[in-house]
Amino acid sequence: MRTHYCTELTEEDIGKEVVLCGWANSYRDHGGVVFIDLRDKSGIIQLVCDPADDEKAHKVATEVRDEYVLIAKGKVRLRGEGLENPRLKTGKIEVVVNDLTIENRSEPTPFVIGDENVNEEIRLKYRYLDLRTQKAYETFRLRSKAAIAARNFLDANGFLEVETPILTKSTPEGARDYLVPSRLYPGEFFALPQSPQLFKQLLMVAGFDRYFQLAKCFRDEDLRADRQPEFTQIDVEMSFCDDEEVMNVAEGLIKAIFAACGINIQTPFKRMSYKEAMETYGSDKPDLRYDLKLVDVIDVFENTELKVFRDIAQFKKLNRIKALCVPGGEKLTRKEIDSLTDYVAKFGAKGLAWVKVKENRELQGPIVKFLSDEEKAAILEKTGANTGDIIFFGAGSKKTVLDYMGRLRNRIAEILGLIDNDRYEFVWVVDFPMFEIEEGHVKVKALHHPFTMPKNIDTEDIEEIKSVAYDVVVNGVELGGGSIRIHKPEIQEKVFEILGIGEEEAKEKFGFLLEALKFGAPPHGGFAIGFDRLIMLLTKKESIRDVIAFPKTQKAQCLLTNAPSPVDPEQLKELHLRIREPKKA
Repeated sequence: MRTHYCTELTEEDIGKEVVLCGWANSYRDHGGVVFIDLRDKSGIIQLVCDPADDEKAHKVATEVRDEYVLIAKGKVRLRGEGLENPRLKTGKIEVVVNDLTIENRSEPTPFVIGDENVNEEIRLKYRYLDLRTQKAYETFRLRSKAAIAARNFLDANGFLEVETPILTKSTPEGARDYLVPSRLYPGEFFALPQSPQLFKQLLMVAGFDRYFQLAKCFRDEDLRADRQPEFTQIDVEMSFCDDEEVMNVAEGLIKAIFAACGINIQTPFKRMSYKEAMETYGSDKPDLRYDLKLVDVIDVFENTELKVFRDIAQFKKLNRIKALCVPGGEKLTRKEIDSLTDYVAKFGAKGLAWVKVKENRELQGPIVKFLSDEEKAAILEKTGANTGDIIFFGAGSKKTVLDYMGRLRNRIAEILGLIDNDRYEFVWVVDFPMFEIEEGHVKVKALHHPFTMPKNIDTEDIEEIKSVAYDVVVNGVELGGGSIRIHKPEIQEKVFEILGIGEEEAKEKFGFLLEALKFGAPPHGGFAIGFDRLIMLLTKKESIRDVIAFPKTQKAQCLLTNAPSPVDPEQLKELHLRIREPKKA
């Protein structure tokens, strides 16, 4: 149908007869001559329909409206001096039309195509119109390039692409499962996979050695900007490897994807222990694009007159007093400081102490009157603060303080404009705790999953047991992660014992995997990279909804198809299901 895409035409094509296809982006009638901006996936070019050139084509052009589907034949020419449009790639040329066909008409659209200020619910309801822009096309072209680069890299490194089941068994992996009722087995359910974790381990037992998949995953969890109920991850597993080999493959894969998208990144990535990440940045996904660090100052306040700090300092294992020195932060107004206090209060802070460093390194602030000269000197020494800086203090239970001080660090970086959005700072976070005990609870949980290989399983203090796990973080976003898996039944049994999972429960939930591990399972490990998050970072979008063709809303709804939706009672009857109406409040 066409000879060229719109922006393939250049000044070298002047005089050529061409056929173009696309949508009417706009039209203008200038005293009898109709100008149409024709748009296709590549961009826009101007069509000129002049009755002096072709009366029939001009007559058709007068009927054209926005978003009509057109096929235009004509000759390329220069626009002429003073008539060029520097905003268009094709701004120096136009096509004089001698044959114009309206292939299809369009009703007035619910919003102007390409208007980014339209309410998201409207955009998602008419997602096919929201995607009808060159900008959207470029996003998904980049996504396609990234997927192809991933496949090419892994194929070249001996990995075999294998599809694992979508209908599988419900297993406890952290989030709620999406359940699918079975018609043939009344009262029984399939689950949609949260990840292919167990199946990829079985492929290693099968001797496939190196597996990968761009896998669809499903989790029925609360949503936010970087979460969707269904998402894609690059899933990788390999045999006879250690964690260094796995991380090297992951780095090579990420570098290849970035290169395919025109971005050069440096490897190897930095390494940081989980403990360092939490204690220094208040997060296990630290943003390293700016140099703000948390400093431990609990020792400074052991005998302070500031009673709240003194009480907290008596229990160093359970509590933390962290200082955050902000260079040049003295310029923060009292109103801005109060807003930061309100911000951290949302995450459990009972207050936010602070001091400003004035001339001659004198301290000024609400808590200064309670500080001795020795304490002031120690604060300045530990934080490295200088004149013009501000120091914030967080005090309380370890988990709470690290969380809100980490969030405060990020918030201040945003307010002061410390973030370089063109930088990509990668880091591996390693040496995660194998287990965690939630505050106020006695139940032990696996920090990652119960098939992660522990480093020191016989350590008496279970909170000191580390796992051979690793997360790759970029710009404060957890891009992916993985671990070396348990391949020996006796170690797996020990982990289950610590988690309080008995033999019957283990058999019920993971029986098929435990059975497989008895038949000569090789050492193996792998990782998964959140593909949607990766594309979100590469395209600098604020939400993964912008990089998924047909996403769900934050309420897990598809406004385009109105899913989820009621189904016919006969379908429910076939599935042996009955809807129970929710109780009225």
